Amino acid sequence: MELEEDMRLRKIGLRPIETKRQENKAIHNSNYDKEINEEEPLSPSARLFHEPNFNVHIIAIIGCGGQKRRRDEMGKDRGGFRQDVIVPKVEQVEVGSPDQFVEDYIFNLSKTSVDESRPLWDLHLLNVKTSQSEAVGVFRIHHSLGDGASLMALLLACTRRCSDPEALPTVPTMKKRHRKTSGSGFWRCLIRVWWAFQLLWNTIVDVFMFMATTLFLKDSNTPLKGPHGIEHTPRRFVFRTISLDDMKLIKNAMDMTVNDVALGITQAGLSQYLNRRYGENKNIDDKGGFTRQKKSINLPKKILLRSLLLINIRPSAGIQALADMMEEKAEVKWGNWIGYVLLPFSIGRDDPLDYIRQAKSTIDRKMHSFEAFYTFFSAEIVLKLFGIKAASSLSHRIITHTAMCFSNLVGPLEEIGFYGHPLAYLAPSSYGQPHALMINFQSYRNKMTIVLSVDEDVIPDAHQLCDDIVHSLHLIKNALIHKGLVAIN
Repeated sequence: MELEEDMRLRKIGLRPIETKRQENKAIHNSNYDKEINEEEPLSPSARLFHEPNFNVHIIAIIGCGGQKRRRDEMGKDRGGFRQDVIVPKVEQVEVGSPDQFVEDYIFNLSKTSVDESRPLWDLHLLNVKTSQSEAVGVFRIHHSLGDGASLMALLLACTRRCSDPEALPTVPTMKKRHRKTSGSGFWRCLIRVWWAFQLLWNTIVDVFMFMATTLFLKDSNTPLKGPHGIEHTPRRFVFRTISLDDMKLIKNAMDMTVNDVALGITQAGLSQYLNRRYGENKNIDDKGGFTRQKKSINLPKKILLRSLLLINIRPSAGIQALADMMEEKAEVKWGNWIGYVLLPFSIGRDDPLDYIRQAKSTIDRKMHSFEAFYTFFSAEIVLKLFGIKAASSLSHRIITHTAMCFSNLVGPLEEIGFYGHPLAYLAPSSYGQPHALMINFQSYRNKMTIVLSVDEDVIPDAHQLCDDIVHSLHLIKNALIHKGLVAIN
């Protein structure tokens, strides 16, 4: 039976993971409890994700563009139904609005945790035809098992190209920005010295801000910031799919990256949303009634609004092949290898293009710093010296002093299929984090999906916020066209 499982995993592109526990269990089953302790220790991030205030679960909403899966095909595992694959019976009369049904199902799912006595993941298959797919799969996995790069590598290993059912999807890679240097050897040397000085100075400033945030520096209490204990509340997941070509058009016109554009349109969208929310409060008269709202700037003059930007600190950028990550001496490891940086958001700008320019400047500045490595290794040091409780308390304090979390993950470059059925979209996010708002960007083929994970008590109109971000993309694109910076055929 074990040989059969080994062959099955290799056939779908997954290499079986041999652990010390499995090897010893085959020799002497009575030593099972002892051998658990002989496994490799979890990374600092993985251990933190098992703490009560960091019980984070990743949710990946996967739209199926083909035929619905039958219960007897996906639910069975060698003679019986798998307990980690759940196919609820959905009567058409119960659905009403299919999109709302799926949204409510995931909202209720976020009220629970995976059963830790079983593998820390489950898959929910909803045979419901929505506006974007023929059926929906909801993959839930505990964050301690891996970060976004690890799980994307797993997805790519489990799928195949629709154009070639025998071929694995193309592994996306991230191109690093190269600075052109010219002139004599003296000037090139001087430029390198200046580059190193900037790197050192940026890191010193970022570490100082990190320490200040730990001690006293908090983001402003805006309509986006959640109260204490927000990590224990359920989340509403909403998403919109936009054209990746539109984002690339802006990217090429402004000489930047897709990540810069994602941050820019997010800042513009948050500005629209906050201006509306502050305007609702501002236009209430003394008698409790609403006055006529005028089109104006309702944002406070000074707002400290920051996001945690998750950074993959592996030596090789982009998504790696799963087989490479599983090698014992691999340079790029599976698991949670993420640092984070404190990313200031700029809002209330007059020119829509200013959001894009400022986003590029901010990300360039943050990428020229060791802040992400500092946050990762400082957590590891605190964990080793003071224990998991101290590390958890410190990380929780830093995160709760910021307003939100932001992430951008590159996906497959071509259409992929799972069990022979094409995927229409990918929409990942998470719940259990101490933020009322998490914003994820996920690319797939020529599309980009914007996913929001929100606490409804703090952000009751998540669909409107999502629409504001999409609207900002069109505003910025139209501004480029109006100024003649891009040509539309």
